[in-house]
Amino acid sequence: MDKRIEELKATVRADAERIEKELDAYLTSKDNDIDLLFETQRYATLDGGKRIRPFLVNEFCRLFGGSEETSMAYACAIEMIHNYSLIHDDLPCMDDDDLRRGRPSTHKAFGYATALLAGDALLTRAFGIIAENDKASAEQNAKAVALLAAAAGDYGMIGGQVLDLQGETEELDMEMLLKVQAMKTGALMECSARLGALAAGFDTDTKESETAGLYARKIGLAFQVIDDILDIEGDQVELGKNIRSDAEHNKTTFMTYYTAEEARVFAAELTAEAVSAIAGIEGSETLTDLAAYLVQRTA
Repeated sequence: MDKRIEELKATVRADAERIEKELDAYLTSKDNDIDLLFETQRYATLDGGKRIRPFLVNEFCRLFGGSEETSMAYACAIEMIHNYSLIHDDLPCMDDDDLRRGRPSTHKAFGYATALLAGDALLTRAFGIIAENDKASAEQNAKAVALLAAAAGDYGMIGGQVLDLQGETEELDMEMLLKVQAMKTGALMECSARLGALAAGFDTDTKESETAGLYARKIGLAFQVIDDILDIEGDQVELGKNIRSDAEHNKTTFMTYYTAEEARVFAAELTAEAVSAIAGIEGSETLTDLAAYLVQRTA
């Protein structure tokens, strides 16, 4: 398995390099007067991050017989949405974190207002990139916009963030905690996988899209469980962000209800369910290994 994990890491890195190249092109200013805005977006987006969400887009597209040429715009869009959310999450009015990916958070480097606007720019640009994707059909792009809007909006990531903030002032029960994480983290993960299926030609009501969504929901939740463990036990330098920040904000997390050992068992169960969802699909070994890697990670 160790050899397979190393091969997976190489695959993910290669995919990330291609994504980085595309993001670099999208985030190059064409107007010197607003260079600061692009500099801020580039600081927040480039040269860092696991690129798991765009990898899911491209890998599910490949798995279902599609071309990365079609899925790459969707992959870049989802990564822009993710990074916009990180900028806003780190702001003083949200999680108030001053460290991200081993360096000052965007608002610490560029100021509160500029960071806020850079996040807004990434959000809006993401939808433009999808709409202008000339490697996919207009119908595919319209459905991709709808998928992403739902995942990032009030019944997805944004709604989840609101509930997460409520968890700082009142303890959430397990049912509500699962809902928060399904919305805040899981929705964008699921959207990534479904965008990949869509790029390969499979609509949102197909078995392929449902399978992709189920896999991503499970690994998204497992990912969050491990994040909660690492917030307690992780190494700040390796993680590149502040640890114990959830406890400082009195947030309800999975560590509110589980010991680290119990949480790892829960994450392993979720991973097994994710792997089961794609079992038997030819070429799914990379996604199987990804699920295993995400629960083994230390950063």
